Amino acid sequence: MSVHTRVGRGRRVRGAVVGVLAVALSAAGCAGSSDGGGGKNADTLIAYTGQAGDYQYNFNPWSPTHIGGGGTIFEPLFYYNVARQMDPVPRLGTAFQWNEDGTQLKITTRAGVKWTDGQKFTAADVAFTFNMIKKNKTINNTGYDGTAKAVDGTHVVVDFDKPAFMDGPQILGKFFIVPEHVWKKYADPATNTVKNPVGTGPYKLGDFKAQAFTLTANKGYWGGAPKVKNVRYIALSGNQSGADALKAGQVDWMTGPVPGIENVPKNYPGYQSITTPLNQTALFTCSNTDLGCKGPQTDPAVRKAIYYALDRTQVNKLAFDNTSSEISPGGVIPGRDKKYVSGKLSEHLAPMSPQLSKATGILEAAGYTKDSKGLYAKNGEELSLTVKVVSGWTDYITAVNTMAQQVKKAGIKLTMQQQSWNEWADARGQGHFELLIDALTQGPAPDPYFALDYFFDGKNTAEVGKTANPNFSRFKNAKVDTALARLKTINQDDTAARQAQLDIIQTEIEKSLPYIPVLTGGTTSEFNTAKFTGWPSANNLYAFPAVWSTPDDSQVYLHLKPAK
Repeated sequence: MSVHTRVGRGRRVRGAVVGVLAVALSAAGCAGSSDGGGGKNADTLIAYTGQAGDYQYNFNPWSPTHIGGGGTIFEPLFYYNVARQMDPVPRLGTAFQWNEDGTQLKITTRAGVKWTDGQKFTAADVAFTFNMIKKNKTINNTGYDGTAKAVDGTHVVVDFDKPAFMDGPQILGKFFIVPEHVWKKYADPATNTVKNPVGTGPYKLGDFKAQAFTLTANKGYWGGAPKVKNVRYIALSGNQSGADALKAGQVDWMTGPVPGIENVPKNYPGYQSITTPLNQTALFTCSNTDLGCKGPQTDPAVRKAIYYALDRTQVNKLAFDNTSSEISPGGVIPGRDKKYVSGKLSEHLAPMSPQLSKATGILEAAGYTKDSKGLYAKNGEELSLTVKVVSGWTDYITAVNTMAQQVKKAGIKLTMQQQSWNEWADARGQGHFELLIDALTQGPAPDPYFALDYFFDGKNTAEVGKTANPNFSRFKNAKVDTALARLKTINQDDTAARQAQLDIIQTEIEKSLPYIPVLTGGTTSEFNTAKFTGWPSANNLYAFPAVWSTPDDSQVYLHLKPAK
């Protein structure tokens, strides 16, 4: 995600290498308060997603390299809040209903909506989008297999060969609807570059430069033009530059670590912050030799040894300012989804303190012996692994450096390799890595099924050299695949039947650890409350408040108003 985590297209971008702060801010059009960068009454919100490198000019919401537009330009049918339980919010859809056995979904679409090129939006655009996704494996990363048909101008029926209850939040909340009259001309919707996006959303594309672009309010938006007239997305040189810009009042919304996060109102006057524990920070491993993965990390014993060698308390303190929390080895987050964490796991939570004797015992039982350098080795191959991380992601860089020192005590060598986001993302997708640090994001609704399906289902992976999305670890397990398939067909109200499948999935994941759990990441965002009102809060968490998360960002923009 990017993502954090793009996960399944949800991006977790945290840092960038563009240039010095003053140059970047000038190029972004926010060097002074008079032009909307920090002025209290300005009509432009400056957003920093942590963009790594120059923006690539592409607003195709189905491309792995898109830079935005989901929710803001291209809308879903409904908005699902992943941060807490709440009813889905109507966007292009106004109502939906499943039949009793979950094989048919009826959707009512909004009347009176127009695309930004003036043409009428109809249910036919929804059916076209759904069927386009079904036909294209690259963009169909959840295995959607429905058949959609527009009954009339405002009604769509989606039929499935088998119960598909859990498809609902994905297709209703994460399928961004595109205009048939434009997209039917594209030979490959996954690779087509979209520079003039036509959408129905609250914003449309204004100007674009490699270091910044602007979304402007859609005056013809069906819900009325948003109160925030412009959103300016900028690129900086990493987390420190973002913190400097925040300190200077030149960024209005960013998601990522800043010094003094424990007291943002004091350290950054006019700003507030919010931390939401949601995504699972992990060391991703290319784990499957059958799909072409190579290296020591393909051995489950090595993955488990690293898991037990980590001092998570120290990592949390040094890298994440104690904003992260405990994590479960079964792939279910223990905060929001505590009730789903399996009681059949050998460990309910990953140890926060290192267990070196257990780590070394696992390695020795698997046939590893220490060499003259103090490293474990097997068949002449030392336990020396490379961890890829994005340049500028200072918290992750600190985390990797800290973990390298920790696992060294267990006879394992980790070497960090910093890359641009584009290089890192390409390596992640293609499987050209031993380890990399990223996060497992949580899908379209507050339910553990989605993250488990995204990252652990065999249908979402590929051989090394081909794009996996988003099962980047190349994990394949027949028991997990079967349990996920069964879970998809069970009504969410049948908690006992669902938990039986969740138990199978979690216990199998714990045995393999294809993504080595580090911590449940606390996603921390800072925003300018002196300039805009209506931000999410702990008491009113109406959206997941991460600037890089779509369509959550659009939901926030729709709530904001310039401060008087």
